[in-house]
Amino acid sequence: MRSLPDRIRHVVSFEVIGLALVTPLGALLFDQPMLDIGVLSAIIAMLATLWNLVYNYLFDIVMRSVAGTTAKGAVLRVFHAVLFEVGLLCVLLPFIAAYLGMSLWQALMMDISFALFYMAYAFLFNWVYDRVFPLPEWQGQS
Repeated sequence: MRSLPDRIRHVVSFEVIGLALVTPLGALLFDQPMLDIGVLSAIIAMLATLWNLVYNYLFDIVMRSVAGTTAKGAVLRVFHAVLFEVGLLCVLLPFIAAYLGMSLWQALMMDISFALFYMAYAFLFNWVYDRVFPLPEWQGQS
């Protein structure tokens, strides 16, 4: 299982790279001021960072209990990313609507767009991270 410093490195690098990508893309796609999307993205990133730390820790505990390992194949990685985003969506929807002064429907469309981006990003980021920083227990596993 990953150590706390490793989990912190993971979460911080994930969020910094994600913010650098999503802020200009979100401003362009949703025709919102870069500052508004940047502030919104930063707040969302802080909430997501906390959720990421807790979620991944709990997910690893369940995996180790059920499967005896924390190694993830492609299907489990997709499930992991989708479940993460669903939990985050429930918290963020009212916040986005209130902050940008939009309807819940508009906020849902925006949040779904962000969630789709982050699901693909999380899948790729975590796959690369696990290859760059593998755990010893994964020796001989694919």
